[in-house]
Amino acid sequence: MLHQPRRSAPATFVGLTVLSALLVAAPLPATAQAVQPLPPAAVVEIGDAFAKFRQRTPVPGLVYVVIKDGKAALSAMQGVQTIGGAPVTLDTRFRIASMSKAFTALAILKLRDDGKLALDDLAEKHVPEMRGWKYPTSDAPRIRIRDLLAHVSGMVTDDPWGDRQQVLTEAEFSGMIAAGVPWSRVGQSQHEYSNFGYALLGRIVSNASGKPYQAYIRDTILRPLGMTASTYEVSEVPKGKLAIGYRWENERWVEEPSMKDGAFGAMGGLVTTANDYAKWVAFLLSAWPARDGADTGPVKRATVREMAQGLNFVRIAPRNGGPEGDKCVHAIAYGMGMRVTPDCQLSLTLSHGGGYPGYGSFVVLAPELGIAAFGFANRTYQAPAVPVWQSLWALAKAGAVTRPEKPLNPLLGRMQDAARAAYAAGDLKPLDGKLAMNFLMDRSPENWAKEFGRIKALVGECTTAEPLAPTGNLSTAFRWTCAKGKLDGQILLAPTNPPTIQALRFVPQPN
Repeated sequence: MLHQPRRSAPATFVGLTVLSALLVAAPLPATAQAVQPLPPAAVVEIGDAFAKFRQRTPVPGLVYVVIKDGKAALSAMQGVQTIGGAPVTLDTRFRIASMSKAFTALAILKLRDDGKLALDDLAEKHVPEMRGWKYPTSDAPRIRIRDLLAHVSGMVTDDPWGDRQQVLTEAEFSGMIAAGVPWSRVGQSQHEYSNFGYALLGRIVSNASGKPYQAYIRDTILRPLGMTASTYEVSEVPKGKLAIGYRWENERWVEEPSMKDGAFGAMGGLVTTANDYAKWVAFLLSAWPARDGADTGPVKRATVREMAQGLNFVRIAPRNGGPEGDKCVHAIAYGMGMRVTPDCQLSLTLSHGGGYPGYGSFVVLAPELGIAAFGFANRTYQAPAVPVWQSLWALAKAGAVTRPEKPLNPLLGRMQDAARAAYAAGDLKPLDGKLAMNFLMDRSPENWAKEFGRIKALVGECTTAEPLAPTGNLSTAFRWTCAKGKLDGQILLAPTNPPTIQALRFVPQPN
């Protein structure tokens, strides 16, 4: 465990800037609006969150960015690239460690799209050195590509060991693979985070694509997105542009050794800038919502959205950095290179941290709201996770984001009109021709008449209806205003052409 630093450790503040177009982002989806200035209260709250992070955990340098509607809406650069040296800028290179895994996952999905592999392929099909592995039990499943993506291979959690394998040559890695692994558990039985597994995915990318992993990522993702300052080889960073990594040890900053890129780069090797990484985040956000129109990115929108599918064992945890008395909890699954959870304020979220000798980073995307935040720091394993989460909650609390409304299928409105007419008439005649074959098998017309009478005795006649709240293209909740209360309910259509009503449910709410 690292020593906790004293608060007198070096810390300098360079600047906080509200931006609208400083960072060049990926093309916006057709539904996006121009970035609006952020509410001052949110800007102050975000700045305070990062200030508290640096008070709790001093870091030599820090940069963070908040993205809204495909562009940087807020950024800040604090501290220095090197102790006593130049300040951090938006073009300072940081290692982002395991935040690199999302690039690996998307590369695998792209190769799947191109017919070079299948997610259910056995990994050994593409990594021959795995074929001699002895599994923990005779009935243990052999590892699929999908298992490596979701960290359910059965291999042991390997932080921080995995970080120090960064420098392995491909030949050394081949020998390591051929030697086999000890097992933490039988595969597909529990999530267990494996850097080794993502290094294997990097080997699969190389073998399936026919080019080195790093070259495939560069040519398929980085260059098409304009991420020209990003690299896997730290020696390629121009002089004076790298945030040197440090740990706090024996009451002083100690420089961590810089590790060259090697066979484990797929699990955490990317070196990037805030400017470049913002382009990546904007590209991911642009995959939402699903819509008509041409795909203009390097990978299809639907493929990007696939990264948000939680594929395995859900963990329940309090929100990291939630307010005192917070009643919201996170149900966390690992998708593909991202952790996936619904959030009470942000809806769907994708997040990931990066810990590495000398570096800590964190990103959260709320793609249904079109916002994201990330932060990079140059201190060992000190990721600014709490203030990144708090940045997006601050935007939601300040009303800086609009929750998208689900589109309403006009058919649902017509079905509600018929249901209201049936309720007013006290029988199902207005619903003739609109009922699925199961409807009258589940309750007879005579019993529906009795049910209408029972509900009317509780809430009376219903004269008006609130706007429908669709839960999908073929289902909606409704609320009617009645003489003696409210009548809540649901219309659920059947999967037939044309759609008909398979269920009509009522929940009276008397005054």
